[in-house]
Amino acid sequence: MISINNIEKRYDNHQILSDISLKFEDGHIYGFVGRNGSGKTVLLNVICGFAQPNNGVVIYDDVDIYKSKIFLPNTRALIEKPKFIDDISGYKNLELLAKINGVIGKDEIDNALKMVNLFEDKDKIYKKYSLGMKQKLGIAQVIMEKPKVMIFDEPFNGLDNETVSKIRMQLLKYKEDGKIIIISTHIKEDVELLCDSVFFLDNAKISRIK
Repeated sequence: MISINNIEKRYDNHQILSDISLKFEDGHIYGFVGRNGSGKTVLLNVICGFAQPNNGVVIYDDVDIYKSKIFLPNTRALIEKPKFIDDISGYKNLELLAKINGVIGKDEIDNALKMVNLFEDKDKIYKKYSLGMKQKLGIAQVIMEKPKVMIFDEPFNGLDNETVSKIRMQLLKYKEDGKIIIISTHIKEDVELLCDSVFFLDNAKISRIK
């Protein structure tokens, strides 16, 4: 379980997040909605361990990740625009990432690429990818190791309807497997089809709408 308690985040004198407390449990999909600039991406970064809050704690299985100076364990995330090495293929980019932990091989990488409908373009150089293809690769790097926690910031931007439907179905299967999935989205269908709980972020505060 992930627990965030009394989270506050400021940049200069601008309050982004104010006294936010939530729990994320196994086998659930959580959604965050709100206007651009409402703090959704900042909150995801705080949860991951990328942006230390001014106040509050992020707890993963009884471990305070900021006090312990670690990133959120067993987690993969796609936050804002995906970034990869320009001069190698999409497949090679995933292969390099997979070597960090050494828990998956070619078959798992291929399966992830097939899941996002990118397998046919896996050997194309990344800098020649379209925006949609880059987004697909970003999602593939999240799911390829089947981590316990998957975090997505507007994951379906620029994707075709067939790929979106395919990924949505896979995320629901991951939920059944006990994964924790957190999504920032402005797409109504994502909230209705995927999310067990939905939170609205506005003026640094959060409220539950589902």
